[in-house]
Amino acid sequence: MMRLLQRTIVTTAMMAALLAGCSAGPIGDTLPNSMGGLPEGAPARPRTQGQFPAVHDMPAARSTQPMSEEEQVRMEKDLQAIRDRQAAAAKEDAPPAPAPAAKPAAKKPADTKASGAKTSGTKTNP
Repeated sequence: MMRLLQRTIVTTAMMAALLAGCSAGPIGDTLPNSMGGLPEGAPARPRTQGQFPAVHDMPAARSTQPMSEEEQVRMEKDLQAIRDRQAAAAKEDAPPAPAPAAKPAAKKPADTKASGAKTSGTKTNP
């Protein structure tokens, strides 16, 4: 008899928790921040729920036909001509480049074998 009463109480408590869990969304808006509600300054929820995008709808058929081979060749030639004109204009507008400065001759490291110094086994850079 005692087990039946315990099972009934546990079952009732679980049912109440499930039913309360279904309606917990709007309750969070009215609870104070200290009890787990929304923080102060949080934006209000929208009155209407947004609709999901129609991901399975196919777009309408295109009204234009793809370019023919001749049109594509003509467009490529036009683009190349535009590139050439822009490159020529950039060369005319660019200031002359300064002459590169002469680099001083790099000193060679001293020969460590002749001086008797020990190395760690690494090679010196020329």
